[in-house]
Amino acid sequence: MNVGITLPAIGSPGAFAKHVEEVGLESVWTGDHLISVAPKLDSTLLLAQAAATTSRLRLGFGVLILALRPVAWAAKQITTLQLLSGDRVLLGVGTGGVVHGDAAWRAVGMPFAERGPRTYAALAALPDLVAGRSTQVDGEQITLAPGGTMPPVLIGGGLPAMRRVVHHGYGWYPAFLPPATLADGVRELTERAGRKPAVTAQVAMALGDLPTEQVDAQVRMLTGYGMTEEYARQSMLTGGPEQAGEQLAALFAAGADRVVGLPFGGDNLQQAELLAEATEHARS
Repeated sequence: MNVGITLPAIGSPGAFAKHVEEVGLESVWTGDHLISVAPKLDSTLLLAQAAATTSRLRLGFGVLILALRPVAWAAKQITTLQLLSGDRVLLGVGTGGVVHGDAAWRAVGMPFAERGPRTYAALAALPDLVAGRSTQVDGEQITLAPGGTMPPVLIGGGLPAMRRVVHHGYGWYPAFLPPATLADGVRELTERAGRKPAVTAQVAMALGDLPTEQVDAQVRMLTGYGMTEEYARQSMLTGGPEQAGEQLAALFAAGADRVVGLPFGGDNLQQAELLAEATEHARS
């Protein structure tokens, strides 16, 4: 059972990642926003600092908004992270949802309506760019050096993202799905592709004795993604390590190969410790 946790958006990601490694979790992850409601550091640099303070943790983009960057620069950053970390990168990729608006896209001169096609065009070029092979980008033949290892690709999104997962053989990175919904998605993907995809499921988490109002506030935030309150509560990890362990076990039984917790309340270091305890309960 591979279980990871999301890095704090600000603060000291290196120290947090070191703690995560020490308590026995498998990976750290970061979202990717140019413009966000709350302060948010650059995702690539966050993972670079996490790489510098750890030796075995996997380093995940959950998810990289690839089309916000020129693909050659994105490839350079990904290759650098792979080389600096010893090939520990997990590359979640998303197109950017409407819930976050289009301000970032206008700021970089990228049409919001073209984010989907541009994302998958970039994904097609990325493996050769990362590997240091000659690649055509916008009519220019280029070769990046040094080359590195292309990391596993996980397509972020709900059930509509499954078409890309099936067609290209990528993994799937769904967020905020209750176990029953996740199981339906994995079953459909397996039927379409003739194989079970690699699945990394992100869940919101509030472990321990957090105030009810904190949990309720997170539920209200999740309803902004179009889900009902009941659905939002079913998709969260809550309670003590034993209860959360049962919830983790249900997600793995539904087809997840990895679960990534997104803390939204309490002390982040303690949340990592409680998640590690919950993982042990899920294994027993």
